[in-house]
Formats: sequence, structure tokens, C-alpha cells
Amino acid sequence: MPKPMKKIKLTWAELRQQRSALERFETYLPLLRLREQLLQSAILEVEKEYQATKRTFDAFDTKISTYSAVFKDTSGVNTEALSEPEDIRTGLTSIAGVKVPEFLSAVFPKAGYSLFATAPWADEALSDQRAKKLSRLQLEILETKLSVLRAELKKVVQLVNLFEKIIIPESKENIRRIRISLSDRMTAAVVRAKIAKEKTQERKKES
Repeated sequence: MPKPMKKIKLTWAELRQQRSALERFETYLPLLRLREQLLQSAILEVEKEYQATKRTFDAFDTKISTYSAVFKDTSGVNTEALSEPEDIRTGLTSIAGVKVPEFLSAVFPKAGYSLFATAPWADEALSDQRAKKLSRLQLEILETKLSVLRAELKKVVQLVNLFEKIIIPESKENIRRIRISLSDRMTAAVVRAKIAKEKTQERKKES
């Protein structure tokens, strides 16, 4: 069932208001489309960064899995604990006008153990584990960033569709209806004036 048209005043004042509104809508729509394009481009860039970081994470994960058995022989060095960040620093940055999180740095515990008293692979194991954890942190931030950007893009797309498919067509239809009504009234007024003039002339003749 078609949606009924919004009731409007069929007046010259309403016509001016509708034309002014249509002008604003048609000016705003290109800005929305531009924002949509910027967000789409930003999302593609972040997705590329995410995939590159994911490859780094997977590479360290694979490498660590090849020598995970030696973790039992690290001379008492808890590489797992030492690879957990003590402090994670993040900030906010603006992408296409949207505030999104940004990974800045991570601080790891100081590895205070003797190089001579530990297994030779402890340093490499610790370095690999920290690199893997760092990649995981970066992935989490990128996932959040993508989520925020995609949510904003969804809102912008909805607005673009609203203006393109509903607001602007409705505004144009309102203008068309008002112009037809005003034109009909002007025509009727001309006809009435003509009839009145003819009657006046007939009365003058009769008198």
C-alpha cells in the first residue's frame, strides 16, 4: 500500500519554502556522497593494514609453534610472563572526520636474567613472543577501528539513500503539486474575471 503524501499548504509561501529546502537538500547530498567515498577508501586502507599485520602475527605464531617444546628448558626464565605488556599506549586519530583508536606503543617487563645462565634460545623465544603479542594488540586496535568506520559508513549510506529515494523526490513532488494547484487557481481566477467582465458588459448593454 503506497504511503500517503505529507499534507502541505498549497500556497506561494509554501512553494518558496519547498524550493529553498530542495536547494539545501541537493547541496547536502553531494557532501554525503563524498563522505561515503572517503569512508570506503579509509576502510580499504585499514583492511590492508589489518591483513599485513595478520600475516606478521601468523608468521610469528607459526615460528613459535616449531620450537614450543623448548619452552620447558629455559633455565627458569618465564618467557610467557615476560612477553606480557606492562603498559599499552593508545590514542585517538581522525579518519574522514571519525575519531578512531590508534595503537602507539607497548612497554614490556625488563628481562632481568643472566645471558650466561639461561638457555641460548630464551632470548629469541622472548623476542618472538613479544612480537606476536605486539601484533595481536595491533590487530585488536585495527578491528575496533574497522568496526567504528563501518558503523559510520552504514549511517552515511542510510542518509544518502534517505535523501536520494525519499526526501528529495518528496520535495520535488511537493513543488509539483503546489505549482499545479497555483496554476489551476490562477486559471480559475482568469476565467472568473473574464466571466465577470462579460456579465458587466451585458448589464451595460441591457441598461
